[in-house]
Amino acid sequence: MTSNGRAWLLFTGWLLTGACYLLALLTALSVGIFILPIAVAGTVVLATRRDAPRGLPGLLSGASLPLFLLAYLNRHGPGTYCTTSAGGSSCTEGLLNPWLLLAAGLLALGAGPALFLKIQRRPVNRAAPIPSE
Repeated sequence: MTSNGRAWLLFTGWLLTGACYLLALLTALSVGIFILPIAVAGTVVLATRRDAPRGLPGLLSGASLPLFLLAYLNRHGPGTYCTTSAGGSSCTEGLLNPWLLLAAGLLALGAGPALFLKIQRRPVNRAAPIPSE
């Protein structure tokens, strides 16, 4: 695998790990305790790789996935949303503004690859030999 392909693979691994961390945080009072070990295991696996820091901007993009889920779940909010069916009607309260969640998700999703590409294009700093006198 090429160096660039490996870097993108690490980015994707960190992305999924970051998504697990934020999902565990958002669902801490319910299933978050079961998601957190997955995120920790992903961190251990990725952090033991030689060039792991190259993909770290994926953590930032990983935050976008739970934000997109929240935006979708609150797509009728904020406010009351009612549906009717043959058996009656039901109303739910949308608490969060989905447009703000979507904007935050898009910002996080775009910031990760931008930072990743900036890091990839940065020249390698090699110590120049000290001239002898």
